[in-house]
Amino acid sequence: MMDFSRAPLNPDERGLEDASAKSQGKLALALGVIAIALSLILGCVYLISIRRLEGELARLSQQTEGLNRLVERAQEQSQTSAQQASEAAANAQAAAQQRDLAKQDQLNSEAQAQLARQQATAEQQKADQATQQAAEYRQERESELQQLQQALGQIAETRRTAMGLVMTLDSKSIRFDFDKANIKPEYRDILNRIAGTLMTLKGYSIAVYGYTDDIGTQAYNLQLSQRRAEAVRDFLVQAGISATVMSTKGFGKSDPRVPGESELARAANRRVEIAIVDSKLVTNDPLVVPK
Repeated sequence: MMDFSRAPLNPDERGLEDASAKSQGKLALALGVIAIALSLILGCVYLISIRRLEGELARLSQQTEGLNRLVERAQEQSQTSAQQASEAAANAQAAAQQRDLAKQDQLNSEAQAQLARQQATAEQQKADQATQQAAEYRQERESELQQLQQALGQIAETRRTAMGLVMTLDSKSIRFDFDKANIKPEYRDILNRIAGTLMTLKGYSIAVYGYTDDIGTQAYNLQLSQRRAEAVRDFLVQAGISATVMSTKGFGKSDPRVPGESELARAANRRVEIAIVDSKLVTNDPLVVPK
């Protein structure tokens, strides 16, 4: 702060003071210029630093973005790998289940095959047993039929057929008069002997067939032959044979036993035949005498 109370200066003192003031002004100007220059330099340095920092920040930002992209790709790859691993695990589990199912199916197939083999073996054993039983049955029946043929053959003519036996009661054993179906008393003993033999049978069916000679119409002779078959059947039933195992059928004048028109031939054709057949061979159809 200037002191205005001092005394006025002389010219020389004022000159020195002016010079000093000028020197101070120049110094202040120089200092100001230096300050401005320093400010400018510092500002430039600051700007350069700012730009450098901005560049560094930009570079770091780019690196960060790159790292972020790498991280994102890594995350995507990780997710993809995890998904693939999950799918692989699911596929492995499904494959294991399919393998287990296939193994179970194989075990089931083997069990079924084993069961089928066992069933086949059992069926074969049954078939072999049935074959053996059938052979034994045929042998037994054959023996029975042979004995029956021998017994009946002593009473009247008896022949073997594919289904059993056929016994013929013609004029040599039981004679039927012309146009008659009744059984004469002298023939009852023969029928009683036949009944006694047949009553011992088991598992057989008995069919009685009637025939006539060639005189008369076929329609009439069918009725006459039927009456003759029924007359023999009724006698055998009265003698003790069950009616449930017996049947009758008349054939009229068909199938003559002895061809010709002589009385001997006609007497031989007026006959009754008794068929003895294994019941297992009998169907619901009427029995027909085998040739």
